Order: sequence, then C-alpha cells, then structure tokens
Amino acid sequence: MAHQSCVVSHPPPYAPLRHHQSQHHNRNNNNNNNINNLVQFKYPTLLLPRTHHHNASASASNLFAFPRRRRPNISLNALDSDAPDSHHQGSVNFGRNESYQQWDSLTAKFSGAANIPFLLLQMPQIILNARNLAAGNNTALMAVPWLGMLTSLLGNLSLLSYFAKKREQGAMVVQTLGVVSTFVVLAQLALAEAMPLPYFSATSVVVVSGLFLNFMNYFGLLNAGIFRLWEDFITIGGLSVLPQIMWSTFVPYIPNSILPGAISFVIAVLAVTMARSGKLSEQGVKFVGGISGWTATLLFMWMPVSQMWTNYLNPENMKGLSAISMLLAMIGNGLMLPRALLIRDLMWFTGSAWATLFYGYGNIACLYLSNIISKEFFLAATAGLVSWIGMAFWRDSVVHGYSSPLTSISHLVSGS
Repeated sequence: MAHQSCVVSHPPPYAPLRHHQSQHHNRNNNNNNNINNLVQFKYPTLLLPRTHHHNASASASNLFAFPRRRRPNISLNALDSDAPDSHHQGSVNFGRNESYQQWDSLTAKFSGAANIPFLLLQMPQIILNARNLAAGNNTALMAVPWLGMLTSLLGNLSLLSYFAKKREQGAMVVQTLGVVSTFVVLAQLALAEAMPLPYFSATSVVVVSGLFLNFMNYFGLLNAGIFRLWEDFITIGGLSVLPQIMWSTFVPYIPNSILPGAISFVIAVLAVTMARSGKLSEQGVKFVGGISGWTATLLFMWMPVSQMWTNYLNPENMKGLSAISMLLAMIGNGLMLPRALLIRDLMWFTGSAWATLFYGYGNIACLYLSNIISKEFFLAATAGLVSWIGMAFWRDSVVHGYSSPLTSISHLVSGS
C-alpha cells in the first residue's frame, strides 16, 4: 500500500561522514556509530548502546534480530495491506515535525467523526422498520432490498479486516458500525419474513464470526492460521459477489443469469488455492492478496453507479431520494479523505472519494437538475465539498513540505 517518506534528524547510514568530525576516531568507533545510525533509521524504537571493540560482535548480532512480537510476512495476506508497524503506521510521528503530528492526530479524529453521519444515515430506516413491525405492517418492509443490504454487509466486513490490519481505529469503528446497523435491518426484514430465514441464519453466523475474528486478531489473541482462513473466505466471497451485482444492475436489458457469479467463484477458489500452495509468483500472490480489499471497495463504488442508472431509467423515482441522506453520505465519506491521503492509502482514498463525489454529491446534483432541491442547497453543498477537498490537499502538501498540492496526488498514486 502507500508509503511515506521519513524525515530524520541525522543522515541515513549510507550518507558520508561529516567533514568536521575529529580524524583521530578509530575505525572501530566509526563502525559502531554507523551501526547505531542504521538501526535508528530503520527501527526507530531500537537503539543500540555505543560499544567498544570487544562488544562489536554482540551489536552486529542485535542488528539482525527480529522483534519478538513480529510475524514474518511469508504467508498469503488476503488484504495486501501494509503491516501495522510500517513507517507510516504506529510510529508515524517518528522524525516528523510538530505540524505533521498535529495533522496526523486531527485526520484520525476526522475519520472517527465519520461515525456520526453514517449512524444518522441508517437510523431513520431502522426506526421506520420498527414502527412498521410494531403496527403489523410487514408488507412495508418488502420494499427494502435484502440482497443489496447483504452485499453492503459483506463489504463492511471485508473493509473491517483491512483496517484492523492497518490499525486504523477510526475506520474500524466506521466499518463495525456499518456491519451492526446493516445486520439490525436484516434482522427486521427476517422478522417481517421479507428475508428468507435460512439466509438470515447463515448471515448471522458470518457476522458474529467476522466481528469476533477481526477483533481477536486486532488485539493479537488469534492464531494466524485461523485468520488466514477468514481472509480466504472474504476473498472468495467478495470476488464472487461483485461481478454478479454488476451484472444484475442492467437486468432486464441483459439476460438474468448467475453465470458471472459462478465463474468468478471458480476463479477465486483456484486463485486462492494456487497462491496457498505456492504455485504463483510473488507478484501473483500479491495480486491475489489485494483482491479482497479492492472488491469490497468496488462493491461500494458500484452503489452510486447502480443508483444513477436507476435515476436515468426512472427519473420520477428520484422524488423518493432524501437530499439529507445524500448529504450525510457525502459528509461521512468526505471526512475520511484527509486520513486516507495522509497515510497514502490509494484504495481507501479511491473508495471514499468515489462515494463522496458520485454517491453523495452526484445524487445531490441529480436532485437539483430535477428541480427537487433548491439552488441554495446545491450551491452550499458544492462550496462545502470543494473547500473541504481543497483544504485536505493543501494541508497535506504543507505538512510534507511540498511546493504544490499536486505532489500529494503523485505520491498517493505512486505509493511513496
């Protein structure tokens, strides 16, 4: 994933020695100093004491020692995320100036604050369903598409695993909230018999297992082999569901078929099996590892495409869209943009930017063009969105010392 440059107060180990150093230092002391600098640059929390010649061998052995709690990265990672101890995670403040540290803390708070609009986005549906259930009006719940809700839940679970591995607590809470709120809606649909009970039972097992495994893994209490099985499951599930959802969007203009999902399922099983058995190259294993996170992102990215296609086919149905709901969706996804940009997470940034621009703002634009919302509402949403995105890129360029915000985009795409 994304990587950021690390600014340190001393030269890297390959830099030449300062000219003004005293020339009477012996070669052994210079070697020890270089070893210390090397360790400080790569592992900021590991500082070797300066030693004399007879301790040089012990220092050299410490140089190649692995931290006890780190796992070797030799297994298939179904999410292809950066390790939590990468230089832009956990120790992100090492060697950074005060301005960077403040922005790092602030973007994490923005990401956590996204829970508020997302919670407000789902609560009206939950309350309305509860009222209909209490009134015995189960037919009203038939209007809620349980298959679409199930797809959204699978996407939330996949991204929860992704952000748990990256130790992004704010994004983890957002995805957990998405899983729980969507599951509550599915439970209401099951009570109203709008969702088949066998499907709901299977979904319940997946949800409970997913939440348990992700949080056990986050706190380091889960066996790595068990979590790899979960990663394989969401990789196969995500790759199977995405093409089927995309195909179903354009029915009846294309034949109704389960063939896309079936073919994708077979391909996903073969890919995971080959990667697990070592029959793929290193690049192939890395590609398979990125499938789960990207399919989850693409599932969410497809939602605005599906909505706009529906708007195009049935413009009169746009009167049923809530402008406030679209505004909340725009705000919630927009709040996560600065964090994704700061840590150079292209997948996170792509998904959040797409949802902000095309799902939230795109539907607001459709409502305005259909004369459903006022010009003032549309202009206020436009001004707020442009200002927020501009501020995020400007601030990112400032804390990194770039001369132009466009440099942040270049580094985001290149992963540097």
